[in-house]
Amino acid sequence: MNNTLRTEQLSKQWGAFKANSDISLSFAPGARHALIGPNGAGKTTFINLLTGSYAPSGGKVFFGDEDITKLPQHERVRRGMTRTFQINTLFAGLTVLESVVLAIFERKRLQYVWYRTVAQQRVEIEEAMALLSSLKLDRDVDAVTRSLPYGKQRLIEIALALATQPKVLLLDEPAAGIPSAESAELFEVIAQLPRDVTILFIEHDMGLVFKFAERITVLVGGKVLTEGTPDEIAHDPRVKEVYLGEAEHE
Repeated sequence: MNNTLRTEQLSKQWGAFKANSDISLSFAPGARHALIGPNGAGKTTFINLLTGSYAPSGGKVFFGDEDITKLPQHERVRRGMTRTFQINTLFAGLTVLESVVLAIFERKRLQYVWYRTVAQQRVEIEEAMALLSSLKLDRDVDAVTRSLPYGKQRLIEIALALATQPKVLLLDEPAAGIPSAESAELFEVIAQLPRDVTILFIEHDMGLVFKFAERITVLVGGKVLTEGTPDEIAHDPRVKEVYLGEAEHE
């Protein structure tokens, strides 16, 4: 496939308010693509349209060559589109390992197979351990999720998302609320994710965006202002006027 994910004139409107207007974007396999823009630009609405959280007012969403515009969220996950779990959906009372094993069970549709013994779960446990090791969480496998620092909880969100074996991973402000040192470490881990995973992320920290994104799309007023490489975006006078100047003073 030429593009893992693309949209054609995707729009969302509530009454007279146009949150997204005719957005046509494409994301190549393995892309590291950032979505930026001022508050109210429609970035999260766009992610919600991709995942099926919102039904569009117009336009289409394609996953590979398949039109998935009307597919429910769980079917999009099964095809390989995953959004990071929200903090309040983490298994707060379970250990890190238990949480990821359960997510793997969900992917394999084994969550209701009550007769499996612990020994029969070895394959899932080994997969979970390998995944946690790749995210530098192997030392925390026995820790209860709610006891971990916020930055590590965000990494667990990513671990749970990766347990679904996604082709596309959507990250909505993964560094929000994390101290700068931890957010840089978080993005270092994200940057090392396998290249068979396409990553689209929303982020307000321009330092992180310019360091880790390979392409950047700028939304303003629900529309695409421009798209380009980090260098092109950094030197675009329109972007400086409507966003970068504001972001530098946030």
